[in-house]
Amino acid sequence: MTSFADLGLPRPIVTVLQKQAITEPFPIQAAAIPDALSGRDVLGRGPTGSGKTFTFGLPMLTRLAGAPSRPGHPRGLILAPTRELAAQIRERLEDPAAALGLRVLDVVGGVNINNHIRSLARPVDLLVATPGRAEDLIGQGKLFFDAVEITALDEADQMADMGFLPQVRKLLDRTPSGGQRLLFSATLDGDVEKLIARYMHDPVTHSTAPAQAAVDTMTHYRLLVGDRDQRSEVVARIGAREGRTIMFMRTKHGVDRQVKKLRRVGINAQGLHGDKGQGARTRALEGFGDGSTPVLVATDIAARGIDVDDVSLVVHVDPPAEHKAYLHRAGRTARAGTSGTVVTLVLDEQEREVAALMDKAGVRAKAVRVTPDSAELAKITGAREPAGTPLPPPGQDRAHAQPTQNRRRRRSTGRS
Repeated sequence: MTSFADLGLPRPIVTVLQKQAITEPFPIQAAAIPDALSGRDVLGRGPTGSGKTFTFGLPMLTRLAGAPSRPGHPRGLILAPTRELAAQIRERLEDPAAALGLRVLDVVGGVNINNHIRSLARPVDLLVATPGRAEDLIGQGKLFFDAVEITALDEADQMADMGFLPQVRKLLDRTPSGGQRLLFSATLDGDVEKLIARYMHDPVTHSTAPAQAAVDTMTHYRLLVGDRDQRSEVVARIGAREGRTIMFMRTKHGVDRQVKKLRRVGINAQGLHGDKGQGARTRALEGFGDGSTPVLVATDIAARGIDVDDVSLVVHVDPPAEHKAYLHRAGRTARAGTSGTVVTLVLDEQEREVAALMDKAGVRAKAVRVTPDSAELAKITGAREPAGTPLPPPGQDRAHAQPTQNRRRRRSTGRS
């Protein structure tokens, strides 16, 4: 069995990982960490949950150790598409960084920029940033990339989908051209391929699997629900199940409306989308992470930062617009080899469209006609009758937390 020490990581980092009960590297970590430590440019392709954060983050920290940084001039840079993902990366790397005497900081939109300006007044070794906030701080003369030795792009395909690549290119142009570059993505085609050609030097590629392979540890169903009224009742029954559930809607308005419906029937649900303030987003993710909020309702983009173990069910209340979104949504469950269930609720008029989408995603999903009371619905999802006692809006519901058996803490794992 390969250990993290065998990969060439320093003893202080290995000790931190052991304290977190992380002893055996995931396949992409074992494959890519030695190349990243040697200074090679690395392309990593693998589904979310395959261990990407440690794959690029631990070599970055190792190579940055032992040299000073100046205020506002980080020597390591990680770009991420969403603030949740940036915060998650910073949290995962904080302890290994501290063990080497390094400081990690995240700068993201939705937070008062003056907080970031104050934080940058002290030396920062590794900066984790969303592209827009990095650009704002550079524009104000508070952040400089002239000292960046190593840059990592995480979820590069998502940055392309969100239209961030022009900003990413501007930011990369500000880093020294001879620096090391690490790029991680579920896919390496299209606009991501152009980024690779422009900024990477003789990169070595490590793949855990193509995106489609991520679906192998999941069971997929198309639940034929008839009309919207039927669907609404089915969603309420599913929301009342035991365990963590993520529900997806196409729009922010749809998220807010669904959360209200669920809370009206006694289900402790919270919403996550781009218009939510940072406090509300943090509360929603913390509640979902510790199990006190068993149902999270999200848009596609907001959900990219959700890295919580034991999500046993993903529900496409609104079927996604395209097959890539299906795979990314589904990736919230069955993380790092565990199993999970993914269900898509299909109205009568959506049957043909959803069948075509599944085909394109390479997913075989059994079609089952269900009603709110059907045994099939309960068997597939664990659906049950909601409590029925209305809950106040999120943030005012501390006294209405779910029973303690649902409050399973996030396990500390290497799924980074």
